[in-house]
Amino acid sequence: MSAARGFTLVELVVALAIVALAVGATAANYSRLQQAMAYQSTVRGMLAGLQLARSEAQRSGRPVAFGVDLGRRSYGVEGRPESVFPEELEVRFIVAGSEAIGLRDSHARGYIRFQPEGGATGGSLELRRPQGGGVRLRVDWLLGHVSQERIAG
Repeated sequence: MSAARGFTLVELVVALAIVALAVGATAANYSRLQQAMAYQSTVRGMLAGLQLARSEAQRSGRPVAFGVDLGRRSYGVEGRPESVFPEELEVRFIVAGSEAIGLRDSHARGYIRFQPEGGATGGSLELRRPQGGGVRLRVDWLLGHVSQERIAG
């Protein structure tokens, strides 16, 4: 007699169950990974935008503003295309009174204006994740220096 080759039905069912569990776990982690990547991309984009506005002001010899529009959920350097930040991300800003528009409604806009000699109107941007924690981007009014600090969740 020759030995039968192949898999039994039980072995196939067990293998399919393991694959189904792996796919389910991957899908749940994929959503979290996507949110984390969107958060990191927004932080990097805002930080780069602030630094670009500062260097552009010094290079061009004219004031350049970096703006955040909460109504459209967008941000960017004036005169350049805007970027959009994710719905689940909570964004707050603190800017000089003269650089804020519509603070009493959900369509508030705020600007941090960098001066050619190196200063800025100053302010900060807070980006918070839904699960807690986040980052604060600060702009020093005297030197226009941009810094980043972690916010505990």
